[in-house]
Amino acid sequence: MKKRFGQMPDGTQAEEVVLQKGTLCCSILTYGGAVRTLTVPDRQGRLTDVVLGMDTLEDYRRQDKYLGALVGRYANRIGGASFVLGEKTYPLAANDGQNHLHGGLAGFDKQVWNIESCTDDTLVLTLHSPDGQEGYPGNLDVRVTYRLDENGLAIDYHAQCDQDTLCNLTNHAYFNLAGHNSGPVTGQMIQIFADAYTPAAPGSIPTGEIAPVKDTPMDLRSGLAIGQRVDEAFPQLQMAGGYDHNWVINGEPGTLRRAARAWCRESGIVLEAWTTQPGIQFYTGNFLDGCPAGKGGAPYGNRWGFCLEAQHFPDAPHHAAFPSTVLRAGATYHERTEYRFSIQE
Repeated sequence: MKKRFGQMPDGTQAEEVVLQKGTLCCSILTYGGAVRTLTVPDRQGRLTDVVLGMDTLEDYRRQDKYLGALVGRYANRIGGASFVLGEKTYPLAANDGQNHLHGGLAGFDKQVWNIESCTDDTLVLTLHSPDGQEGYPGNLDVRVTYRLDENGLAIDYHAQCDQDTLCNLTNHAYFNLAGHNSGPVTGQMIQIFADAYTPAAPGSIPTGEIAPVKDTPMDLRSGLAIGQRVDEAFPQLQMAGGYDHNWVINGEPGTLRRAARAWCRESGIVLEAWTTQPGIQFYTGNFLDGCPAGKGGAPYGNRWGFCLEAQHFPDAPHHAAFPSTVLRAGATYHERTEYRFSIQE
């Protein structure tokens, strides 16, 4: 089902598409490709909307938290707001201090995507990013497929460019497994299947080190409450105001494997993130304060949601040891992420 969601200043219509599969329901906006709702049954069978979102296009355009959005050309940060490709330096917008964040001032999250096709349970969105947009080289064509099945929501990302460029795509959904309007997620549980992470310097730019999580609050391999160690006097946490780091997912990049598991004891809802990507950014909504009111007037504040952003590593263009984010001319970028839901009895 497709319905009008609002109108951009230039007159472009933004639409909302509702997908349904069994008891699961999801709605996605053409504005930013944003996942606005994702409703799953809890332990009692009650339908629970587990993603943060907004009721109007105006609020989406006002907020700067990337709620539910598709992020590109480059998810996360590029230090110094520039990169070198070939023999040329490409300057980018410094929209996060001195650094470039989530594709710049008008990244993919702020554009209206085109609907290529739509069925009851599948939506295919496309976007053309012209050469030079936000400073990136090449004409990039992106296709993102959202597919809802009995287990959850799968996202397939495809892209091609006519020049060598950078490409690193993700989705920035904020999850709250007790319901989007239920308050902080600090009592919910998180487990990340990663033996290492990428420490960051001030500004959240990776140092280039791939560090073991063992014997630090970054060790989430066994699972713990989100709030259990988030405020510890550990320099990485203090710098970022909580968890906002990239973990190096165990297993072979390019293969679909489990990256993270989260669950809520009260609702019984379990979320697993599976991905082909090499990394995942776990973010605990440390800066949600100041967000416009959410769906139904929910007063979203700090740590009312958490993100599991499957991605390539932040600032990869400046660290030769990180997996490359260069997309060669004519090559195809393809990554897949699945958010699978179940019930903990």
